[in-house]
Amino acid sequence: MIVQYLDPFLESASSVIQQVCNVDISRGELAEREWSHVEGHTWIRIGMTGQLQGEVFFGLQEELALRIVSAMMGGYPVQEMDELGKSAISELGNMISGNASTLLSNRGVIVDITPPLFLHQHDLKDMVGTALTAPLDLHDMGRLDIQIIVIR
Repeated sequence: MIVQYLDPFLESASSVIQQVCNVDISRGELAEREWSHVEGHTWIRIGMTGQLQGEVFFGLQEELALRIVSAMMGGYPVQEMDELGKSAISELGNMISGNASTLLSNRGVIVDITPPLFLHQHDLKDMVGTALTAPLDLHDMGRLDIQIIVIR
């Protein structure tokens, strides 16, 4: 797998989350490893079609997901991931992926994205494959894991 496919997602996630949450973000180490879901995380899946085919998974610590949803709702306190919260965090994945597909297009790789899908833990148990992955540390807010599985 080529790192150039993950970089636009990292750039976009950093930019979008920084705007939404007004928080500094630092990147963790890029790695290629077996795809894994982490317990205690909220997961969003975005499909990719076009010159780059595969899936991008955004995994947020549950507390971080609630804090981001709160920030997206103007600071309104959010205690649980209800349907409105799921919609908001899915839209975050959509915004990140949309911006990333524009960055990829600017680099000559045409990609279309599918609508975001909010995933539950039981949806992830049978997922296998090799992923290119990198964490984003939102300092005092938590950590976002981005995993991209490229088919072609």
